[in-house]
Amino acid sequence: MAQKPKVDPHVGRLGYLQALVTEFQETESQDAKEQVLANLANFAYDPSNYQYLRQLQVVDLFLDSLSEENETLVEFAIGSSPVGKCRVLSMARVDSTQLAPRGGTQVSLFGSHKQHHRGLCNLCPDRANKEHILQAGGVPLITSCLSSPNEETVLSAVTTLMYLSSPGPGARPELSTEPVVQCMLRFSLSANARLRNLAQIFLEDFCTPSQVAEARGRQAHSALGIPLPRTEAPPRP
Repeated sequence: MAQKPKVDPHVGRLGYLQALVTEFQETESQDAKEQVLANLANFAYDPSNYQYLRQLQVVDLFLDSLSEENETLVEFAIGSSPVGKCRVLSMARVDSTQLAPRGGTQVSLFGSHKQHHRGLCNLCPDRANKEHILQAGGVPLITSCLSSPNEETVLSAVTTLMYLSSPGPGARPELSTEPVVQCMLRFSLSANARLRNLAQIFLEDFCTPSQVAEARGRQAHSALGIPLPRTEAPPRP
């Protein structure tokens, strides 16, 4: 079991965050890195922490972690948001806490079966954080998460791309390139309702009809290189 981060919680918020960053950079233990990154990611939930997180270059730390081989670090860095906290849902013309797949059954976008860490997914709606991520070359790192075998990482990556996009289809072409659109087309056929609905929203609200049509046409004549994430097998009755 990973030990708790070795920091004094009474040193003040900035000092506490600085101690977490220092421990993450200095420790060689993967378990310790996971716990520290989870703690840092949880601070991304509160906008009052954004100034400190930028000052300590935590946004860059999250971006760098997206290239880690450790899938847990990638998941915590990109971040999953709890149900009701992803404002992108209201932008996408759906209920703020749930998505209804075709057929009428309500399903949570980010299920409550596990603790959800925040990371980039909750940082990027802030304008300053958003611009930093875009200028720091974060888009390719985020889109690379679409090929993760971890379902939560993929869901967070799609949501983060939505947050980074400006209102209107095609407003930021770098976020809806053909490989990304092809990926969303494939996800829109997923047996996983959360992934399927989120991909459909991305295609409808953040891509132009011509982008979707062209990607669909090319997809029909070529193999897609982004696999679907693993999903847990349904329990036997």
